[in-house]
Amino acid sequence: MVCPMTDETKTDSGESVAVDTAERPSTIPPDEMSRLTDEIVGALKTVYDPEIPADIYELGLIYKVDIDDDRMVTIDMTLTTPNCPSAAELPTQVENAVASVAGVREAKVNIVWDPPWDPSRMSDEARTVLNMW
Repeated sequence: MVCPMTDETKTDSGESVAVDTAERPSTIPPDEMSRLTDEIVGALKTVYDPEIPADIYELGLIYKVDIDDDRMVTIDMTLTTPNCPSAAELPTQVENAVASVAGVREAKVNIVWDPPWDPSRMSDEARTVLNMW
């Protein structure tokens, strides 16, 4: 179930990511939801923009991840620019990476442009890799 309410959760790198909270409790047990969330983040961190030596998660390109009760995962993400040469391949790579997580039924990516991406969305890890201090 997708709902407009979100909470923020901290990742291992300390970055905040919006995670949907349902109006009613999920039918997925809390420990399973935690495992799915951790493994989905891990899968997202395996996808790299081919022109930037940092993964898309640390670059701040992932805006929202929703796991519904049927284990369908919907990801709202953006690209560094609308003219990104990887625009055709990155969403498919994200869908494949997330769909490979045990327990995920299917993954779907929505490309969003609002808010537009800017370097302030990068984690400290990405800033270090890109020497952007």
